[in-house]
Amino acid sequence: MSKAEKEALDREVRNIAENPNIGDEKKGDLKSVFVHKFKLQTNLYLLAYRKTRVDIELIMIGSQENYYRDSKSHIKST
Repeated sequence: MSKAEKEALDREVRNIAENPNIGDEKKGDLKSVFVHKFKLQTNLYLLAYRKTRVDIELIMIGSQENYYRDSKSHIKST
């Protein structure tokens, strides 16, 4: 990632921290996981996170292709 992309990602993480309900809550295997979609340049990215009692747990960031399949396997392995 370029420096500008990292700064944009930091802004998106701050947006989530300020408003944890910004993402869409998933169902089924991904219950209690929220996904926030945003663009970096021309690419759509998805950032999965969970709300804890006091914090936000960032789970995974990636492009839309195969994102949910990869998220499920990543979450099951943690």
